[in-house]
This record gives sequence, C-alpha cells and structure tokens, in this order.
Amino acid sequence: MQRTLFIQSLRSFVSVRVIVQAQSASRISSLSLANGGPIRLKSTKAATQKTTPPTFSSASTSSSEKPAYTPPTVSKTVEPLTWPAYLSIRRSKRRWQNFAAIPCSLLGLLGGATYFGSLDTDPMKPIFGIDPFMFYGICTTACMGVGYLVGPTLGAFLWRQLPSLKRYGSLIDKKDKEFYERIGKNRVDVTLQSPTSPVPDYYGERIGSLHEYRKWLRDQNKYRRKVIFDEAA
Repeated sequence: MQRTLFIQSLRSFVSVRVIVQAQSASRISSLSLANGGPIRLKSTKAATQKTTPPTFSSASTSSSEKPAYTPPTVSKTVEPLTWPAYLSIRRSKRRWQNFAAIPCSLLGLLGGATYFGSLDTDPMKPIFGIDPFMFYGICTTACMGVGYLVGPTLGAFLWRQLPSLKRYGSLIDKKDKEFYERIGKNRVDVTLQSPTSPVPDYYGERIGSLHEYRKWLRDQNKYRRKVIFDEAA
C-alpha cells in the first residue's frame, strides 16, 4: 500500500516538473520570436585583454639624451715673417753653414790621411808622373776640400731642423725667393766687373740685417759709379 502511494507521488512530481519545463520553453521561444532572432547568452568567461607596451615619442627620447661635446676648433695662424726677422734667420743660417764646414773639413782630412797613409807605396814608381807621396798628399787635400764643400749643405740641413724655425713653415722659402729677386735687381751688372775688381758680395751672402742691406746697396751704387766714370774718362 505504501509502495503504491510512493509511486503515485513520484509520478505526480515528475509530471509537474515536465509541465514547468514546457511552460518555460514556450516562454523563451515567444521572446525570441518577438525580438526577431535567437537569444544569445553571453559567456561568463572574461576575455583577456592584450596589453601593448607603451611607446615613447622621439621628442622625449631626444630631450633625455645629452648633447655630444664638440671641442672648440683652434685656428692655426701662421706668424708673419718680417724682413728684420728674416734677415736675422738668414744670418743664423750662414753661421751654421760656416761652423759645419770646419768639422767636415777635418773629417775629410783625417779620412784621406788614414786611407792614403795605409796604402803600400813604392817611391820608385811614380803615379801619373808624380811622386807617390806628393800624389797622396794632393788626394788628402782634395778630401779636405770635399769635406769643406759638404759642410755648408750639412749645416743648412741641421739648421732647418731647429724648433724655432718650424713655426714659419714655407714662409722662409718665399722670403728667399723675394730676397734673391731684390738682389738680382739692385746689384751691378756682371759684365762691368773685372778680374782685379770683382763685384762686392755678388750674392748678398753677408747681409744679415736691414743696416747691412742698405750698406750693400751703397756699395753696389759706389761700384757702379766707379766703373762707369772710369770708362767714361
């Protein structure tokens, strides 16, 4: 008896549940028809947003960078070479040439004497018709003369290496050219000289100051007047 009652109550419960589900389904279908389309349920799962890294403008980066250090440009100004300074330099050059000629001459003499003195000499056999000892003496003297000629060239080369001359650069060569042009323009014509009376200081080698240059001009004019007046007389 109890079993039959339990079965009947279970059937009534199931039938009521079916009726409720049918009513809810009909209500949902009516709502979807009224809206014109099926109802779409939103998922409860939250969409993950993609984070993009922040971008910085070029203006902000350039403002944060420190400006590059530019060293100040130093303009190399060449010191002008005046005539008094040039003539003083020329005098020092001549001194170096004269001083270098002395040791070079001694070295030439010593080298020639050492070489020719070590040769075997037969006094009975002349060399080029000259006594051997005299011939070797002439050769030794010639070696000394070669040293004397090489000395000024070596002295001029050493003079060029002086630190005090490097600041002038090529101005010395330009002044040399201009100086020799003035010498060639103001000196006496070489055709007027004679073997007994040469032109005084033809190349102007003794000029080392403005005072000496003026004296050289006076000597040239004096020599010119003397030659011309003597020929006219």
